[in-house]
Amino acid sequence: MEQNSGHSKRPVHPDHSRGLLMLFLALVTVLLFWQVRPWLFGLHDGDAQPRAVTARGDLAEDEKSTIELFRRASPSVVYITSMTVRRDFFSLNVMKVPQGTGSGFVWDPNGYIVTNFHVIKDGQDFTVTLADHSAWQAQVVGAAPDKDLAVLKIDAPKEVLPAIAVGSSSDLEVGQKVFAIGNPFGFDQTLTTGVISGLGREIESVTRRPIEGVIQTDAAINPGNSGGPLLDSAGRVIGINTAIFSPSGAYAGIGFAVPVDVVNRLVPQIIRTGRVTKAGLGVTIADDSVVRRLGGEGVLIVGVRPDGAADRAGVRPMRRDGRGRIILGDLIVKIDDKAVSDSRDLFRILDAQSVGDAVTLHVRRGDEITQLSVTLQAVE
Repeated sequence: MEQNSGHSKRPVHPDHSRGLLMLFLALVTVLLFWQVRPWLFGLHDGDAQPRAVTARGDLAEDEKSTIELFRRASPSVVYITSMTVRRDFFSLNVMKVPQGTGSGFVWDPNGYIVTNFHVIKDGQDFTVTLADHSAWQAQVVGAAPDKDLAVLKIDAPKEVLPAIAVGSSSDLEVGQKVFAIGNPFGFDQTLTTGVISGLGREIESVTRRPIEGVIQTDAAINPGNSGGPLLDSAGRVIGINTAIFSPSGAYAGIGFAVPVDVVNRLVPQIIRTGRVTKAGLGVTIADDSVVRRLGGEGVLIVGVRPDGAADRAGVRPMRRDGRGRIILGDLIVKIDDKAVSDSRDLFRILDAQSVGDAVTLHVRRGDEITQLSVTLQAVE
């Protein structure tokens, strides 16, 4: 009498086994054919040797010029790493956390390095890596945020600090060749080339003030290029690469550089005093949206610095009357013969002035236009 063990055996169908065998044989056949195919069709040549190298001849003159320009200028270009200092919540250990990277260039052999303000803005600890790959701790000397400029200093030997050649941005022409050297995406000592695509552009600084006279170029500028030099064909810096216009955040053929004439004017001030003084009125102003909500154009004065330029000229700030009602301050609508429709116009006009210059403010006071003569003061 047979006992049922509780396990049934599934019968193997003969056709199924035969199918597996045929598939296996087919795979073996294909592999064998692939191995012998070169000999069957004469695809291998046992006497094959490397091809003879064709003599190139001399480099083109423009190639030679570009190579020489890079050799001269690249030792002056640096790589900047910005760090923030944080304390670990559990161990209370202080940690340095990477904040960002950018480029810069050697201003002089004393160790002054020029870069963009936005490269260092959020950092607390900075390292400058030179072209010879030596790394140096850097200190912030000062900045001009309105122009997106900053100066660092490192204590490196003068022989490793070749100062970049400084050119001029006042005589540039659209179509001139330009060269950018920097560290896009961390790839240090990267050279890109292009032309000047436009002049007299305007971009907004990190302080939302306009930067005028900006150079537009199609030389590839990407994140990490910020703070690096834009060079002319003589290897002179003509601008500092600052911004790109790109819907995606990457290179799109439109880059902007702050003109070197601005850099050359402001950097010495930063080195001397750590800051930049500019001509101003000694006032605080309302946001442009406030003036738009009031249905007007101009710059509304909110406060006046006591004994400042505007105060001495009789400019009236916003105030309250005896009943506590707000009385609007003067609304600047024109300076000399230049219309002022918003704060950008005001800053643009003042940027072209010097401390001690006298200007005529045209202010709307109630229903009347009043003219006030103001001698501009130094402001930070």
